[in-house]
Amino acid sequence: MSDCIFCKIAAGEIPSATLYEDDDFRVILDLGPATRGHALILPKQHYANLYEIPDELAAKAIQTAKKVTTVMKDALPCDGYNIVQNNGEAAGQTVFHFHIHLIPRYRDDHAGVSWKPGTLTDEDRDAILEAGKSLRENS
Repeated sequence: MSDCIFCKIAAGEIPSATLYEDDDFRVILDLGPATRGHALILPKQHYANLYEIPDELAAKAIQTAKKVTTVMKDALPCDGYNIVQNNGEAAGQTVFHFHIHLIPRYRDDHAGVSWKPGTLTDEDRDAILEAGKSLRENS
């Protein structure tokens, strides 16, 4: 997409602090980091979200996340990692080009990728399982 900022960054048209690159992805440092070392995995092809990216490329994105975080956890050093992928505005997606956040976590960093746990009611459980019935039938 000609107007997609992440397409331009992934293609090298806009300079970035690139940690890693291969034929399919560019991994860059986020300009608005949640913590020191926050990076983004950007596919070089445009896909708006997880629903559009081919399965093989989605799998490779997770493999890339593992490769980068395995090296960076010792290089930074950090105490853990959040691997975050948002789909849709309601989920916090602000750039509509599939990407994965790699957020190093440090003790007491207050970055906060959390929620207040709710309760799974019997009614919700049954309705959700019914809605997901096709997953079990097609696997």
